[in-house]
Amino acid sequence: MPSASSAASDSGRVSSSLWRDIDFRRLWAGQTASQLGEQSSLVVLPLFAVLTLHAGAGQLGVLRAVGQAPVLLLSLFVGAWVDGWRARTVMVLTDAGRTLALGAAALAGLFGRLDLPTLFVVAFAVGALSVFFDVAYQASLVRMVERDQLVRANSALEGSRSAAQIGGPALGGTVVSLLSAPVAAASGALFFALSFLSIRRIRRIESIPELSEGRPRVWRRIHEGLRFVLGDTSLRTVCLASAAFQFCFAAVMTVYLLFLPRELQVSGTVVGLTLAAAGPGALLGSLLAARLPGRFGHGTVLVCAAALGDGVFLCVPALHGSSAVTVLALLSISFVFGCGGQLVNVTVMAVRQAVTPDGMQGRAAATITCVGMGSAPLGSLLGGLLAQEWGLRTGLLVTAAGMMLSPAVMALSPLAFLGRELPGPRN
Repeated sequence: MPSASSAASDSGRVSSSLWRDIDFRRLWAGQTASQLGEQSSLVVLPLFAVLTLHAGAGQLGVLRAVGQAPVLLLSLFVGAWVDGWRARTVMVLTDAGRTLALGAAALAGLFGRLDLPTLFVVAFAVGALSVFFDVAYQASLVRMVERDQLVRANSALEGSRSAAQIGGPALGGTVVSLLSAPVAAASGALFFALSFLSIRRIRRIESIPELSEGRPRVWRRIHEGLRFVLGDTSLRTVCLASAAFQFCFAAVMTVYLLFLPRELQVSGTVVGLTLAAAGPGALLGSLLAARLPGRFGHGTVLVCAAALGDGVFLCVPALHGSSAVTVLALLSISFVFGCGGQLVNVTVMAVRQAVTPDGMQGRAAATITCVGMGSAPLGSLLGGLLAQEWGLRTGLLVTAAGMMLSPAVMALSPLAFLGRELPGPRN
């Protein structure tokens, strides 16, 4: 049996070889810039609607639903399509498209044309292109690194997502408050342009699985992806838990983005900083995800992290006023949520990639994304309705309680009993 020191040495060599790969570093840099653009835009568009256009709860729910709808409408088709294309090409094209979309929003704002209908169009366009990027980048990672490097590679990339969660919302909220929404949209476009430049420099030639002949390719491949995910107990549970979480979290965030400025009377800068506080927590979660599953088991980590991260939102409805104590409590809640959520994200991604053959990676990722994130538009609409009919505080309490469905689903499934070792690919 290898000693602890030799195991640590092997782990260090794996991590060192990963970062010596210049193409992986370019993917990491591009992913970081892309996430900064995406995270800032997720704050900029709703804050502009609430603070400048004085959008009501129902209108904000519709705006968020429009931005999330492409996940439900496109994910399965994108997964089937990406498995037959080079991921680098897809990511480069989508970064270019998102740069143009947010750039157009910035120009519309400068000329006084950035109204709610324009926001709907921009939100849908950015959301649709983000579906392509997210599926492609997950498929590109498996084609780029060895399977024994997946956990560390995912941890590194999710760490970049954490950094984006720190900087993106804070930047978006601050720029909207101090300058203007058009300038904030332009900053998001700049990040997507930087991602475009970084990923475009990746030189590794990807191997594309051969497409078989027969029935129309896209429908056959979508069916194969659905059958594979639904036929695997772990992936099926991930789909159900993800759907429960995304539905309730979308409802929570719709109410939350109204609750902070209107009920607690905090500024756009504080809203951005509060959302950004999830970033340091997510960074800690990324670091813990490289160690805790191997010590306590993947199933135990998933259930405990989900229960802690989701349950902490139940504290928000108890807050009153905009005092320093309230702001500190909001920051702490976001930090804990980010840590637990990132632990779940990294662990789930490692499980999904480990049990999925290379030629099925894009479709498996897209299927889980579609089932999970596809419920988000409905959650956003429900959140807006509850806030409008029951009030912000009651609506937030009910939707936050619903978030506990996700850890409950995992705790009652075989996923909770996954051990320290990841399972192998299922054919």
